[in-house]
Amino acid sequence: MDLSDLRIFTAVVREGSVTGAARRLHRVQSNVTTRIRQLEADLGVALFIREGKRLHLAPAGQVLLDYADRLLALSDEAREAVQSPEPRGAFRLGAMESTAAVRLPEVLSQYHRRYPEVAIELRTGNPQTLANAILAGELDAAFVTEPVADELFEKTPAFEEELVIIASADHPAIARKAGLPRNMIAFERGCPHRKRLEDWYARRGAMPERTIELASYHAMLGCAVAGMGAALLPMSVLTTFPERKRLSIHRLPRGEDRLMTVLIWRKRADSPKIQALSHMLLAPSPR
Repeated sequence: MDLSDLRIFTAVVREGSVTGAARRLHRVQSNVTTRIRQLEADLGVALFIREGKRLHLAPAGQVLLDYADRLLALSDEAREAVQSPEPRGAFRLGAMESTAAVRLPEVLSQYHRRYPEVAIELRTGNPQTLANAILAGELDAAFVTEPVADELFEKTPAFEEELVIIASADHPAIARKAGLPRNMIAFERGCPHRKRLEDWYARRGAMPERTIELASYHAMLGCAVAGMGAALLPMSVLTTFPERKRLSIHRLPRGEDRLMTVLIWRKRADSPKIQALSHMLLAPSPR
């Protein structure tokens, strides 16, 4: 049973005869008759009660008609969705935790207002996990930090983040050879901010005595306030933290303090949904 069989079947039902269906579908009558008999043989039931040249739906035919109408309507909807230049359907989007928490609410709110036919499904993770999910077909696009494998992905610049080290309010100033935090607070391995902080220690010929792994930025901020260690994170994250005054902020040297977040998607896997988001990111912000 395929869609063309169902179209022929519904045409015979609507026209009430093979002759009328053949005329409507621009087919010869023998072809319509053959396809109906093949469909009946495939299903193992009689779909019509035959009275001379007239055909009336059999009980099994009445059951099939409901399914046929729904399947054909869904097929037409799918064809229209694929061919339409307008964004629509599910948009499986990935993002790092900090990006999802701070940068995306306004962006996705604006996107939803412009494209209400798109249903966004958001998933968080580190850049490597998100990139692998795109390659596996589990995500359509994701916000990750550079560097990006240009041979595998297309990309659009999204957000430039200023990175800072945060610690408790009474933590001494961090100098090159003094005041280095004893404990580091970070996400699991694979997080670009953790890698940047590890590199920061290494360039100073040191390493933390202990690394505390946590699963959210607000937990990290709370631990920093309590004096449990220092963390490196985007300055923008602090805008969501009400206890900011209980933290000390230590800025990084020029060249170490910036990280670019980009929107990536698999090469040759472009779509109207991705292009719409990409154009929003590239558009100048309203003043």
